[in-house]
Amino acid sequence: MRKTPAPSLATNVAIALNAVIAVVDGDRPKVLCVRAPTDGPGQGHGRDLALPYGPFDPERHRTFEIGVREWVERQTHVSLGYVEQLYTFGDKGREAPAAALAGGAGERVVSVGYLALAPAPADLHAEDALWADWYSFFPWEDWRGGEPAILRELIMPGLEAWAGRATGKEQKKTRQARVNIAFGLDGFGWEEERTLDRYELMYEAELVIEALRDRGDEKTGSPETGLAMISDHRRILATAIGRLRGKLKYRPVIFEMVAPTFTLLQLQRTVETIVGFKFHKQNFRRSVEKSGFVEATGKMTGETGGRPAALFRVDREGLKDRAAAGLAIPRLRRPSE
Repeated sequence: MRKTPAPSLATNVAIALNAVIAVVDGDRPKVLCVRAPTDGPGQGHGRDLALPYGPFDPERHRTFEIGVREWVERQTHVSLGYVEQLYTFGDKGREAPAAALAGGAGERVVSVGYLALAPAPADLHAEDALWADWYSFFPWEDWRGGEPAILRELIMPGLEAWAGRATGKEQKKTRQARVNIAFGLDGFGWEEERTLDRYELMYEAELVIEALRDRGDEKTGSPETGLAMISDHRRILATAIGRLRGKLKYRPVIFEMVAPTFTLLQLQRTVETIVGFKFHKQNFRRSVEKSGFVEATGKMTGETGGRPAALFRVDREGLKDRAAAGLAIPRLRRPSE
């Protein structure tokens, strides 16, 4: 019996590399972006932002990480420090937005995403690079000032209407359950690491511009639910935010995002900025002091605006000994919890 040869994927699949480079600047979490360089399908017609991205070149790049570091430096003139692989994004349908960077139309584009952390935003010397507040893409994720108005005024009514459009009783029940879990309703409680779940629900309900753009229906109006990004870059960013928020609880990665010396209040504000919630000050201070991650420098600073505050630094030995531990996060409860 003649065997049918397996189809070759080598000429049909292109690998792209994406980087989410996150910093905390004051009380704003920021991500490094580049302006969309093309005017092709799904590219935002020159107005949307993108994560640094580029094709993997197997001839020049010995590893994916080498490739992503090279692309970031080439596009933004920023050299990466801490980097970890985030996820592989290969859903069908992302070819048109990404084909230009990968080598041509008709190719299946698989993106390997990376998460990079830094203690401060680097100076940018590339014209098309900028640091963008990640809450400008996900305004519903920032609860530090209370429940975001956009949830009550736009998102929840839109999701309720989406659930109501279900074709059967079971589908309606399933949709409502997904909304309740993702958005912390009906006793579930808001979980900050469900960033991607919330974005994907809004995409399904056509509450983000990318959903309308991907079906070629942008003329119906643009939902005012955060800035759009090219291709599925906002989905990649949501994945990175959720990963970082969750990882704070079981890895001491927060210390990749602080200055060499810091006060405990500055450390608290950095973590609050990332997770989008205020913390109980005394409980947070106790958890940090007991963690073994920090040590006092014996110096004080008056830059906090109040009484002089003690300066701390990372205890590198403690960090090494407790590399599989994170910080306790004593989040203040929202009124409905």
